[in-house]
Amino acid sequence: MNDVLLLNNNYEPLNVCTVVRAVSLMTMGKAEVLHNNGHVVRTASRSFHAPSVLRLRYYVKRPLPQLRLSRHTVLARDNYTCQYCGVTGKDLTLDHVVPRKHGGQHTWDNVVACCRRCNLRKADKLMHNLSSMKLSREPRRPRYVPYISLTSYMRAQRRDEWLQYLPAFESMIRHD
Repeated sequence: MNDVLLLNNNYEPLNVCTVVRAVSLMTMGKAEVLHNNGHVVRTASRSFHAPSVLRLRYYVKRPLPQLRLSRHTVLARDNYTCQYCGVTGKDLTLDHVVPRKHGGQHTWDNVVACCRRCNLRKADKLMHNLSSMKLSREPRRPRYVPYISLTSYMRAQRRDEWLQYLPAFESMIRHD
């Protein structure tokens, strides 16, 4: 993996950056390495153990980010899994549980990740008219807004050495 988790001075996750950016922060003395990823990075004059987790030597003050409703954030919230049949993958679309045709809104609690097959099957029907389709869980706005993007946060949960630095919230915990 070429991604590096960048932590603020207080160990709060700030960003996921590339190894090149991480090595740049290290050589400028702006960050310290907390974990290496086992690979070696060679420059013209030096060799480094490639970092996996960096911590800034100074504190960066950031405003609390706003979590936008988008295709990427809904797919990340639903762990790239169709909420009707359980198929996982990147080739998913969004479905309005209560279709817009029937007054459904484009909100966190009405939009779910859905495979194309289920989306075609459901079409613009209401759930109570579809006895064969059930939601695996009710959609809702994530309670936690990470400083790093929601998609990066969900990917970061797959990296064991990063888990200790990521705040755990029940609605966001990975389920292997």
